[in-house]
Amino acid sequence: MKNPDKIICGYNDRKIAQQENKMTEKIFLLIENEYRDEEVIYPYYRFKDAGYEVKIAGPEKGKQYRGKYGTFLKSDLAVSEANPDDAAALIIPGGYAPDKMRINKDMVDLVKKMNLLQKVIGAICHGGWMLAEADIIKGKKVTGYISIATDLKNAGGEYLDKEVVVDGNIVTSRKPDDLPAFCRAILKLIEV
Repeated sequence: MKNPDKIICGYNDRKIAQQENKMTEKIFLLIENEYRDEEVIYPYYRFKDAGYEVKIAGPEKGKQYRGKYGTFLKSDLAVSEANPDDAAALIIPGGYAPDKMRINKDMVDLVKKMNLLQKVIGAICHGGWMLAEADIIKGKKVTGYISIATDLKNAGGEYLDKEVVVDGNIVTSRKPDDLPAFCRAILKLIEV
């Protein structure tokens, strides 16, 4: 029988130690107005629960950004301050936010730099627009919301209608219903 003093809320000491080590690892979560609320909230808490420090990166530090359905989140840092060397992964949510993100040079540059370092990049729903804008999906298998399928193909990607597609360091999903598979795939790549 396990020592009850060694179990805290269902976690044993090994699990707690693993999470403490991960707390030094960051995951950047891009944000801009009109993000798809659940595509920010779900990954934010899923990755925090897995032991990562999730940093919300927007065009401006300390600014409140509003989701499509009214959720407000404050950015931890300006994307121009985000150092790709400091993060294990970058998450790009959908909604209408990626349409604004893709005209922000600093946001596009962060995606490019994360890709050059072969860091995990996750894009869900309309987040794939950022992958196209950063010109990093030529010859890659990707998915996204059906309305951007042509954009992904025109950027050189091979569009697949699947809940999650992993090609190298890039993880893509189509819609909020795919969030569990999306987050599992990202965690699997990070934790290799």
